[in-house]
Amino acid sequence: MAVAFAVLMAFGTAPTPLWPLYAARDGFGATTVTVAFAVLVLGAAAGFVGLGHLSDRLGRRRVVVPALAVGTVAALVLVWWTSLEGLLAGRFLAGVGIGLMASTATAYLHDLHHRWHPDGRNAALPGVVATLANLGGLALGPLVAGLVAQWVGHPLVVIQSGFAVTMGLCLVLVLAVPETVERADGTEALPPRFALRPGTAMAFGAAAALAAFSFALFGLVSSLGAIILGTRLGITSHLVAGVSAFLMFGASALAQLVLGRLAPRSMSMLGATLLPVGLLLVTVSLYRPALWLFLVAVIVAGAGAGLLFKSGVVRVATVAQEHSRAGVLAMFFVAGYLGMGLPAVLFSVVSRYVGLGPAMIGFAVVLSAGVTLAVRVGNAADRHA
Repeated sequence: MAVAFAVLMAFGTAPTPLWPLYAARDGFGATTVTVAFAVLVLGAAAGFVGLGHLSDRLGRRRVVVPALAVGTVAALVLVWWTSLEGLLAGRFLAGVGIGLMASTATAYLHDLHHRWHPDGRNAALPGVVATLANLGGLALGPLVAGLVAQWVGHPLVVIQSGFAVTMGLCLVLVLAVPETVERADGTEALPPRFALRPGTAMAFGAAAALAAFSFALFGLVSSLGAIILGTRLGITSHLVAGVSAFLMFGASALAQLVLGRLAPRSMSMLGATLLPVGLLLVTVSLYRPALWLFLVAVIVAGAGAGLLFKSGVVRVATVAQEHSRAGVLAMFFVAGYLGMGLPAVLFSVVSRYVGLGPAMIGFAVVLSAGVTLAVRVGNAADRHA
């Protein structure tokens, strides 16, 4: 289950070093790149809102299998429909698959662990596995795509074909995973799609805001990282573009694994320190172009974003009603993915008029202020609870 989760997430971020190739093939610019990236976000939001809660009612595996099937179809669309329209359609379908998978897989991993360890032994393990699968997949996607694009011919076809085959194999393997949720027989009252424990709405809102702000960093680097490297640092290597995204997501995952046992309050405050520092370094790297500085910047910012996201996940786990876990997680991820897509599009539009450097300064200021406010509200909600 964890492998299937990681593969689908990797499929979502694999185009990170490939955007210049798609732009050259279909003849579009940086703003259209962010729109194509944001189309995945819209698909993910549709999957989360419309279908992400269904695993609480129908069963986990009955949602994961269609998620992998939709992802496989998306990869095939990207292989055979070689135009901007095909790119947008494939990315939207990829987003739907991710929306079905992300919240369901996280709940599924917890369910599977509880089935084998009902005594609660190693209770933190499924959370660690989910983090590795989620962010590890996001990190590996750009790295693998960058390696292939650097040294293999026809990278757009090879990469998407490879993901289609891999997701198809994962689908077959998941069919052997036991179901953990009994399907409702029609006579039982269905669990609510979204239900919080009393008095926790403010805590959930703060957690969702942290997801949006942390994913805004991921969206900017995933959509425009390769273009920023090419235009400001003069680096056009697909591998370097993939490595920069890999380091950002990898730092995010590592920070969560190393510091994930901190209390949500401490974790969020540390993240709210690291993210602005990283954004400051990214800004400096645009005015004093240096690859090492840019890579250090995305590592620091990625670690901060990872801690903010993890603190949000911990809070969501405590505020969700037991039988609405997937539905609440789905709405949490909706906030995150909207943050991943919309700010990147806005950044691209603003940078056309004021320039890349001033746009980055504004992005860093808004993101830092938003994170600080969300952390303060979340901590206040914890004290109130």
